[in-house]
Amino acid sequence: MSEPAAAEGTGAKANEAAAARSWLEPESRSRRILFALAIYIACLVVFALMAGDRLATHTPYNHFAHLADAWLHGRQDLRGGAPGYAGNNDFAVFEGKTFISFPPFPAMLMLPVVWLAGSPENFRDAQFIVWLAGVGPAVLFLVFEKMRRTGRSVRTEKENLQLALLFAFGTVYFYSAVQGTVWFAAHVVGVGLTAMFVLFALDNERPVLAGLMLGCMFLTRTTTLLLGAFFAFELIRAAYMRQSNGPLPSEGTLGDRMRQTFDGIDGKWVASRAFLFAVPVAGALLLASWMNYQRFHDPRPWAFGHEYLTVGWQTRIRRWGLFSYHFLPRNLGVMLASLPWRLPPGELAAGRPPFMISGHGVALWFTTPLYFWLLRPSRVTYLTWAAGAAALGPLMMNLLYQNSGWFQFGYRFSNDYAVLLFVMLAIGVKRMGRVFWMAAIWAIAWNLVGAATFEREKYGALYSHDANAVYPAD
Repeated sequence: MSEPAAAEGTGAKANEAAAARSWLEPESRSRRILFALAIYIACLVVFALMAGDRLATHTPYNHFAHLADAWLHGRQDLRGGAPGYAGNNDFAVFEGKTFISFPPFPAMLMLPVVWLAGSPENFRDAQFIVWLAGVGPAVLFLVFEKMRRTGRSVRTEKENLQLALLFAFGTVYFYSAVQGTVWFAAHVVGVGLTAMFVLFALDNERPVLAGLMLGCMFLTRTTTLLLGAFFAFELIRAAYMRQSNGPLPSEGTLGDRMRQTFDGIDGKWVASRAFLFAVPVAGALLLASWMNYQRFHDPRPWAFGHEYLTVGWQTRIRRWGLFSYHFLPRNLGVMLASLPWRLPPGELAAGRPPFMISGHGVALWFTTPLYFWLLRPSRVTYLTWAAGAAALGPLMMNLLYQNSGWFQFGYRFSNDYAVLLFVMLAIGVKRMGRVFWMAAIWAIAWNLVGAATFEREKYGALYSHDANAVYPAD
């Protein structure tokens, strides 16, 4: 090769290397996006491997696909009633018609693919959800990075990567992501929407998109509408900083600081940003009201028809309603005290596991002991309080719900607010040291057990199907 040609080749390689370096330039947007994409791909690979044969066909509980199919045929009720393979599990019957009572946004996402597939049975719902399941952890990494770049978190980029992956594989999100069935599909979609909502709401940067995400969250998991409190906290903070060009007041009593804060904000600016946020939320509520009125003659946006489910819980729903203090003690028991139990020696048999898990699931701290770090954080900021106050809304509503989350490996309702809990972890953990990583390994190991065994015929003996074992009959 001639010297000019060799020099030209060397120069081209140098330019390619420089271009690659520029994509990974520290603090660059492209670097953040590439890392988020890497998290998504890692999640996609692991979730697909764990889902296994579920990717090849539809699940028995492909309710969202049936709702999409109903729309494609110009109706709200199911054309042929509940499909036989679903065992009449969680279908609403009203005035002789069969409906899907789950909030409809996941079905909206599935609609074009169901149309292409030609029928719900040809649509592979578990595979569709696995393709989506990496979105939540990937966007959560972008949330952590935004917090770091704006000085609201002391985590490093490496630690933010680790926390995003711990969310994916060290919480009940892991086993939720590989099921594909209607209940868990809603959780996967809801987590992705929640992560995007928090990303857009931080610093009140994208109020329209934050409102759009919250509206879609309500149309996926109704109680997550209460996470809108996070936007309100961020709006107040952004308004004060815009007017005063400084941090929120930190001196004096809480009442003094609140008065000083509200005196230092521009009400018109706050109203305009709140309006931008509220428009898409109102649109989602109106759509839900119209849909519910068409189906059940009930204009309430949250009345999706769960009270018409043909399930064994009908007696308690009629007596106490869908939400009641009556359910709080038992749901708290499941969330905080339900543990695997060892079988008595006389009940052990060849090939049977030495312990069992209640179908109500194991306690939240057992599957994710990282949450213990929330009880005594080393650092508490305004963002800690904002995330905690927002998470409290859906947490309490879920504890008042008539169902514990049955049938589950771990407390799946925590998916509704886990993104906010991890925001608090990113702020409050002083050092991700040895004890933290021991807890992380425990979390990954147990959630791997859930992902590998839950709703698998081979491991059916591991789970107790006695609904009264932890949750007594009414």
